[in-house]
Amino acid sequence: MSNHSINLIYLLSATLFMLGIKYLSSPNTAKRGNLLSMIGMAAAIGITLTTPGLHGFTLIIIGIIIGTVIGGYAALKVKMTSMPEMVALFNGCGGAASALVAMAEFRGPNTEFDSFTLITLLLSMIIGGLTFTGSLMAYAKLQDLISTRPITYPGQQFINGAIVLVTLVLASLLFQDPSNTLVFFGILALSLSLGVLAVIPIGGADMPVIICLLNSYSGLAVSMTGFALNNNALIITGSLVGASGIILTKIMCDAMNRSLANVLFSAFGKIIESADDTGEGPTGTIKGYEVEDVATILANAGSLIIVPGYGMAAAQAQHATRELGDYLGEQGVNVRYAIHPVAGRMPGHMNVLLAEADVPYEQLFALEDINDDFAGTDVVLVIGANDVVNPAAKTNPSSPIYGMPVLDVEKATTVIVLKRSMSVGFAGIENELFFMDNTMMLFGDARSSLQKLVATLKQ
Repeated sequence: MSNHSINLIYLLSATLFMLGIKYLSSPNTAKRGNLLSMIGMAAAIGITLTTPGLHGFTLIIIGIIIGTVIGGYAALKVKMTSMPEMVALFNGCGGAASALVAMAEFRGPNTEFDSFTLITLLLSMIIGGLTFTGSLMAYAKLQDLISTRPITYPGQQFINGAIVLVTLVLASLLFQDPSNTLVFFGILALSLSLGVLAVIPIGGADMPVIICLLNSYSGLAVSMTGFALNNNALIITGSLVGASGIILTKIMCDAMNRSLANVLFSAFGKIIESADDTGEGPTGTIKGYEVEDVATILANAGSLIIVPGYGMAAAQAQHATRELGDYLGEQGVNVRYAIHPVAGRMPGHMNVLLAEADVPYEQLFALEDINDDFAGTDVVLVIGANDVVNPAAKTNPSSPIYGMPVLDVEKATTVIVLKRSMSVGFAGIENELFFMDNTMMLFGDARSSLQKLVATLKQ
């Protein structure tokens, strides 16, 4: 096919990608959005295989088959609770692919590059490399393979800055001699190192932001690869991913009332002194209750707001949560769900889990849409959420989460908190909510506790 025909199909694919993103904005149209995006990608891949002068056709087909098998298996087998880890790996794969393509171009038979092509190849390799290792570190934190707390050491920012500076120096040397293999691999090694060192000082609470940022990086790397290869499909697709990723990053930062620089460099979540050491912790008494006590409160409630958090995901309690909500709804209780933007480990994590459990989308409300309703609610059931319901964000200027928009759950008549233990959240601080007079603590595994509550209510 002619280049004009190929570019026309690429344009059509890009349009389908944009429509896919548009439809993903609502659960009611998300399946259609996925389908359109799949059609767009299939068209882009198919038309690329007709490119005049394409070499290695057999290897490309083998690669497509291997990728299809791995991707299909992962999609079928991964649990919804592990979706953040899967997204992190996908980001890393995108970055690695861009870096590998740039490496192949650098090490190919043509070593004569114009300045623009050389810049885009370098950016593709550098951004792709740090996205790959950064995503692996994000995956390791999400999987608890390494500490979810910030990993810091003396002179950390100086070392990272030095790596960036040395990378720029080596890049200038490569401009003078693109065939210099030693300099080439030195840049690659530094970019891989920077990905690791940039992510390990970031705490688990900020993983939603980091996943969005790495997603944006992977798109930017793809776009740079597209410029280097003069491939319009890669340019457009990479730009879409990069733009949407950075917009979502901004949304996540706003949800925490923090800047991106604060997320990247503040080591948020580093363990701080205990309340006993500072004398500034919350005062009051933790009141633990039995399942029967909590069931009595729920049975007499007229309205209930359920606040899910990462603890619900960790316990895989989304189905038990829906079962409780459905039963109480059948008894005439007005049941709703309050979703904080950064609850969980990735944007929309709670929405995805509750959708998997078939919770009606009409019962899900964003923070800004439901926060005013807590004051008139009989019971709030907090399932594994911590920092996003901590009143210290509004009352304690010395708190690291001060200014962060949180759910006003403490204004309800009764607050029931399902929690495995009194361990602190990702911010590393005590939650004032747990010490309040209207708070009931039900300790134990969230799924087990919810199942026991449903059984008790049905008796």
